[in-house]
Amino acid sequence: MSISQFRSKRKATGSRYIKGRGKKHCECGNTPIKTKVGEKKSKVVRTRGGLNKEILLKSDKMNIVNTKTKKTVIATIKNVIDNPANRNYIRANILTKGTVVETDKGKAKITNRPGQEGTINGIAVE
Repeated sequence: MSISQFRSKRKATGSRYIKGRGKKHCECGNTPIKTKVGEKKSKVVRTRGGLNKEILLKSDKMNIVNTKTKKTVIATIKNVIDNPANRNYIRANILTKGTVVETDKGKAKITNRPGQEGTINGIAVE
């Protein structure tokens, strides 16, 4: 069964909408991409309009910006320290936006969505 991004079957009052048609291909969604720590592995997915998007499945490198010195460095990710999205993601080393990771350059917070953009960007945390 596919994941649908169509409107709900119920109205705000609780009554039902009358079903006028079936599911359309353009309303299909995808399962969430859970990017993990490991050797880089990515996949290219076709998106709406015929464009391509690179999704990141695994990565061990990230771009860190130091906000004081305004310099960017590439660091190696060691493990996940904190993940506000889900506490179980810490054990599984899953990377999402807002995750605090330990790197060889110190702690960093991920500021982008790795599963959507194909790279991992972050800022240094003291």
